[in-house]
Amino acid sequence: MEFKIKTGDLAKHKTPCLVLGVFEKRKLAEPAQAVDQASGGRLTEILKRGDLDGETGRTLMLYDVPGIAAERVLLVGCGKHKEFTRANYRQALAAAVDLLQRTHAGDALSTLAESIPDGLTRYLALRDAVTTTADRVYRYSRTKEDKQAPKTPLRTLTLWVATRQQVDTAEQATRHGAAIAAGVTLAKELGNLPGNICTPSYLADQALDLASRFDKLTVEVLEEAQMEELGMGALLSVSRGSRQPAKLICFKYQGGPQDQKPVVLVGKGLTFDAGGISIKPAAEMDEMKYDMCGGAGVFGAVQAACELDLPLNLVGLVPASENLPDGAANKPGDIIKSMSGQTIEVLNTDAEGRLILCDTLTYSERFDPAVVIDLATLTGACVVALGKHPSGLFTADDRLAQEIQDAGNDAWDRVWRMPLWEDYQAQLDSNFADMANIGGRDGGAITAACFLSRYTKKYRWAHLDIAGTAWLSGKEKGGTGRPVPLLVQILLQRSGVLPMTD
Repeated sequence: MEFKIKTGDLAKHKTPCLVLGVFEKRKLAEPAQAVDQASGGRLTEILKRGDLDGETGRTLMLYDVPGIAAERVLLVGCGKHKEFTRANYRQALAAAVDLLQRTHAGDALSTLAESIPDGLTRYLALRDAVTTTADRVYRYSRTKEDKQAPKTPLRTLTLWVATRQQVDTAEQATRHGAAIAAGVTLAKELGNLPGNICTPSYLADQALDLASRFDKLTVEVLEEAQMEELGMGALLSVSRGSRQPAKLICFKYQGGPQDQKPVVLVGKGLTFDAGGISIKPAAEMDEMKYDMCGGAGVFGAVQAACELDLPLNLVGLVPASENLPDGAANKPGDIIKSMSGQTIEVLNTDAEGRLILCDTLTYSERFDPAVVIDLATLTGACVVALGKHPSGLFTADDRLAQEIQDAGNDAWDRVWRMPLWEDYQAQLDSNFADMANIGGRDGGAITAACFLSRYTKKYRWAHLDIAGTAWLSGKEKGGTGRPVPLLVQILLQRSGVLPMTD
């Protein structure tokens, strides 16, 4: 999609569709008031007929409005004016895009961002318009004919701002939003691909293709023999049950000074997880193609950093493997040795994500990182605890926790901090190894994070459990692209392109 900025007299703009906001009790937003006046009160007259009162997400399409150059005028309900929240705003944006996709407009000029929700900046309101639009127009078509595709898809969205003084902010918001949206789309597409296409080798090839597009990005792919030399016994123990060789994908983006410590993002890349010997139930096992959404999130964030040419250094690490039952696969009771030298008793082979992550977290030490953030569809327990709205955040670093929470709020990709107390560590005790790979049913998401914490003593670290947020089930089944918006917000702030939230 293409996003543009315009200012000037709305009545004179020629566009296939002009999008205007209406609040409850038929109260026109300011841009709509100007259009109403130019049309001789036509909007007010139509609203009096009662077809639209302003409820959030309700729409009404008008044609041939007198005095208006636009071919169509789309009125969109925004809810109560005094209670106009960001959630209502995004719902209104989505409703407008959904209707536009069903018309033959193709292009539209939207004024919805001028009605800035409570507590939101103009920059974020405009950026939300871009990211929400891109989210709604995304359609998966890689392995199916999209028979429901719009006949005239929305190709261009122009955002209107009231004054020329607002253009610079609008252009920045649009550029950032477009990069975030492209990163989200990449993460969605990788997640939605089936496991027989999106294998560890496929992910490695996609990483190399991404590096070929950007001068500041290089990619190294570690093969199993190299991982063996490094002593990555935990990671390799997971791939032994698969015919697909494991890959450790390493992105290096050099946007800052040579001596600047990088931000390191580590994303779990289980391209399919059957559970191994501790095999999962058959119901909904197909969704385990999404067990690589942490890795997909790293891909999306790295691409966005490159497109925005951010002035910082970034390392992205994606351990990629499958977890399948086989004669060579991990067995409950096996003892494996991690790269750190610590031994692990495998009590459940379906707790494999932490095994590929722990060696990658140890590998992260060599980059002397400013901070390491890992993201993983790690535990069903996190979904039980938090549902599908926030990602679980685990860190002992209060300052880092606040940074991530604030970035999540700004990006509308929210997190909820969970405890990482020493009290939980005893649940990982083993009679036969330095630790077990599970800590029992109680606090499963927390003990998983506790396990990872044992490999992160040498740097600042946070863990994001995205099991509840990385994809949707049911009729709307598909990848969400989260937490790409959160990660890019962190990178924008750490690079100094955007100020850190107070």
